Parts: sequence; C-alpha cells; structure tokens
Amino acid sequence: MQRIAVVATLRPGTAEQAARLIELGPPFDPLDIGLERHMVFLAADTVVFVFEGANPHSVLNALTGDNGQSVLDAWEPLIDATPKVAHEAYSWISPAYAHWQDSWGE
Repeated sequence: MQRIAVVATLRPGTAEQAARLIELGPPFDPLDIGLERHMVFLAADTVVFVFEGANPHSVLNALTGDNGQSVLDAWEPLIDATPKVAHEAYSWISPAYAHWQDSWGE
C-alpha cells in the first residue's frame, strides 16, 4: 500500500468554507478510483488530502474528468497557489496493530 498527500495553502478567511466542503465528502467515489483510505486534515491556513491505495498516483489522474474538468473545482477559489504533492517518506505502525491487521486479513 502506498500513500501520497496533496498539501494546499488556503486563502485567508476560507477555512470555514473548506470545512463545509469536507463535510460534504469527496466529490468522487473513493472505491471507483482505487482508494483504500482517504483522509483530509484541515488547519486554519492549510488543507492536506491523503490518498492511500495500491497506486495513489493514479488518483491524481482520476480527479480530472474525461472532459478535462477537475472534480475539485469547488476547492479552486479557496486555494492559494498550486498545491504540492508530498510522497510518504516515513511510516511507523505498532507491532500490535500490524498483528491485528494480519489476523483480520487486511
């Protein structure tokens, strides 16, 4: 399993709008684009989208529709500058949790 994060700086005063968009859930079906997990972290001036799956890089391509229109258009007015893609550089998991996952077949 691989993870990537998309880190974006929010325009001043848009954190509440961002929170409302997050409450609506993703504007795509995570299963349809091959995700196993998807998380969004929100701070006053930053939003971080985390994508986890067999090939999370393909998610970035899937987020642009067939007509070239991004499914993330609602975020565009809230984002200041171009978001950055961050690749996983370190991960740690408790041996107890890893054992629990193995026993459940994950």
